[in-house]
Amino acid sequence: MLGRKIIIPLLGLLVIVGALIWLGHRAEAQTTPTDPAQATVPTGAPQKTTDPDDWRLTLVNPWHPLPEGYEPELTQIENGHQVDARCAAALENMLAGCRAAGLSPLICSAYRTQEKQTSLYQNLVSKLIARGYSQEDAQAKAGIEVAIPGTSEHQLGLAVDIVDLNHQVLDHTQEDTAVQQWLMAHCWEYGFILRYPSDKSEITGIIYEPWHYRYVGEDYALALRDAGLCLEEFLQTGSV
Repeated sequence: MLGRKIIIPLLGLLVIVGALIWLGHRAEAQTTPTDPAQATVPTGAPQKTTDPDDWRLTLVNPWHPLPEGYEPELTQIENGHQVDARCAAALENMLAGCRAAGLSPLICSAYRTQEKQTSLYQNLVSKLIARGYSQEDAQAKAGIEVAIPGTSEHQLGLAVDIVDLNHQVLDHTQEDTAVQQWLMAHCWEYGFILRYPSDKSEITGIIYEPWHYRYVGEDYALALRDAGLCLEEFLQTGSV
């Protein structure tokens, strides 16, 4: 009789412990954040091996800062902006193609120095704090909107922000302009990609920007378009 009294509570205790362990594993699986480097890559990636040293594929994002000592060879383009000389002709051709379609694209930002990026970042942090954000939250929000200095593609010289002359607003409404509709449909023909798509923010670390275009070369731009990948996913596959 004494043995039965001991065994029954022990069995109950084992059931409770087992349930707690199962719930712990389940909670961990649900709350562990996704590492962008471990994100599942969609099927359909092309076949040719990428060259990790290809300057066109240089990755700059919140987890991969600008290469140490990086200094692009710049050339001046319209409205006093500058870009890496190696992508200037392709950019000019893309703008010319857009204008030939009767549209009015306008470059509002291109290459940025460390000082310029720092100024943009700090200004946004200050504005957010004035609106009631804590210092920590303001810095986090600014980081995904204008990028922390040293992690902005604009510092590569391979990225440009292009808006419609008739709608110079940097928000989601930019995607509805005729200029953006044309650029999104044709940018790959000139070697550019829409760098921060609406469904890739967790992977890129940057909010949706329907105005930010990045040069990667015609072959890579076509491959990314066909596979439906952002640059991070593309580089993860190791092939195009």
